[in-house]
Amino acid sequence: MKTLSPRALAALVFVTTLLAYLPALSAGFIWDDQPGHVTRPDLRSLDGLVRIWTEPGATQQYYPLLHSAFWLEHRLFGDAPFGYHLINLLLHATAACLFAAVLRRLAVPGAWLAALLFALHPVCVESVAWVSEQKNTLSLVLYLGAALAYLRFDCDRRSSHYACSTIFFIAALLTKTVTATLPAALLVVFWWQRGRLSFRRDALPLLPWFAGSALAAVATAGFEHTLIGAQGADFSLSGLQRGVLAGRVIWFYLGKLLWPADLIFVYPRWTIEATTPWPWVFPFAALALLGALAWWSRRSRGPLAAALLFSGSLFPALGFIDVYPFIYSFVADHFQYLPSLALFALVAAGLTRLPPAGLRASAITLLLLLGSLTFQQTRIYRDLFTLYEATIVQNPDAWMAHNNLGVALVEAGRTEEALPHFEQAIKLRVNYAEGKNNLGDALNRLGRSREASPHLEHALRLQPNYAEAHNNLGVAFMATNRPADGLAQFATTVRLKPGYAVGHRNLGRAIARSGRTTDAIPHFARAVQLDPGYAVAHLDWAIALTLTEDYSKAFPHFDAALELDPASPDAHLAYGRALVATGRLDDAISHYKRALELKPNSAETHFQLALVLRQIGRLPEATSHYTEAQRLGHGQK
Repeated sequence: MKTLSPRALAALVFVTTLLAYLPALSAGFIWDDQPGHVTRPDLRSLDGLVRIWTEPGATQQYYPLLHSAFWLEHRLFGDAPFGYHLINLLLHATAACLFAAVLRRLAVPGAWLAALLFALHPVCVESVAWVSEQKNTLSLVLYLGAALAYLRFDCDRRSSHYACSTIFFIAALLTKTVTATLPAALLVVFWWQRGRLSFRRDALPLLPWFAGSALAAVATAGFEHTLIGAQGADFSLSGLQRGVLAGRVIWFYLGKLLWPADLIFVYPRWTIEATTPWPWVFPFAALALLGALAWWSRRSRGPLAAALLFSGSLFPALGFIDVYPFIYSFVADHFQYLPSLALFALVAAGLTRLPPAGLRASAITLLLLLGSLTFQQTRIYRDLFTLYEATIVQNPDAWMAHNNLGVALVEAGRTEEALPHFEQAIKLRVNYAEGKNNLGDALNRLGRSREASPHLEHALRLQPNYAEAHNNLGVAFMATNRPADGLAQFATTVRLKPGYAVGHRNLGRAIARSGRTTDAIPHFARAVQLDPGYAVAHLDWAIALTLTEDYSKAFPHFDAALELDPASPDAHLAYGRALVATGRLDDAISHYKRALELKPNSAETHFQLALVLRQIGRLPEATSHYTEAQRLGHGQK
């Protein structure tokens, strides 16, 4: 490592990271990448960018700098996953290089080896291969930038370096709040360097940072509780249970760093017992280890400093603060992305004590092994199906994986295959409102709305303000000839969730079905405003405009619907009818014929085409299509 220049070593980090994570570049989006993080249609304008900063709840979490980065990336890459994965990979490699720079600044041996261990370790795959976790990669770059600038300030006390480090730190907090641990981490580093801390020199300049950290932590905890849903029975742990959990979490993460086998996207959720003796082994063993390292610190402060940095940076994920992912599992690989740095530094420094030949052999062997494990682990994140199927194989009780795989199957048009997964999810998790809603939605799509209604009604008993369940129950009511009840459910949907495009579209359809077409039009317009790519909303809007004989306004929406979904036979059929009404018969014939190419057995399309062909005198063709319409049952009840 010492024979290469820093630039060459940085290039090595980037190249090896690229090779290890190569499968990620051809991967798609997973889970909450869309619409949770890749910018939603209603936030893609400049006004949307303002909302990201000024409207808590406009994004999944109030991390405005992160979502501004996603906003910019959407301008660059649109909905193509490649660009987002490339940015995440480059951020990870940049973080590794900054990690090396910080360690070199601190004169820690093996700085570049530590950076490579971090870059190539498979526990980082979840943070790098999952687009949503750009919050980890970007925040770590800013965290390390702040640390590097502050270490310069600690040496020269220049106000420009303090200002620079503070700007980086604030940016890190606005990207992910786990970076709030940085000021405490810096105090540990100064103790490690000097053996003691001075309030005036070490603590006083960091007091504003501690204040900012506390403010960010309180705000994030509040968002997790109120907006994201980190509340309820799943989070009702006693103080003793949380102590047991913290000890177990620390040993779990330490074990995965030292032996990265059986990494899973969703780990089993432990049952935390605090009333029996054996679970207390974990926290007592952790405290015993800290005690031993404290005793050893009289000889070397490094191991204790590393342990304090590791456990302190893990504090937000130890169970003392409720975060929504605890509903699935108390541990996740991405939670230790930042904390792992301390142990990589310790291991690398330890390896430098080997003779040069032994160091080279050990380093090469270790990095090749980690890189190959990372390559294999990254392939699991290729798409939703691969990820959730692999998760279920390793953790069959992962109800979230069953539910999300079911959702992916429905979106892929494989609704029948989704049913067993939704059924398994609600079997594993009693009173699971989301699973009940998704099962009801799938049954609706399969034309089994009478079966769907009880599941949707159960979901609403569990969560009365569940907008999507109200919407799906409305769909079931409309399909079972209860239009008034359906309309009421859709009205409730948009009242509970005004920004829900699907709800507005369905409310518009229900209103139009009741004969109030003019009143339906604003809801179709609102649906399109919320989601400009919503093809069927454009189509419904166009049809409603034709029913009010406003053809000049209807045609652009027919065009938009077909641009978004050229293979929609319904759009071609409806467009053809509107064209006939305005005398554009040749254009109408083209759309009818295209509709028949897409759906040859449409009796209605054959009949409409027969009418227009007869109108222009092409009687043999008209007769042929009329006969086919009759054969297919046109006009029969």
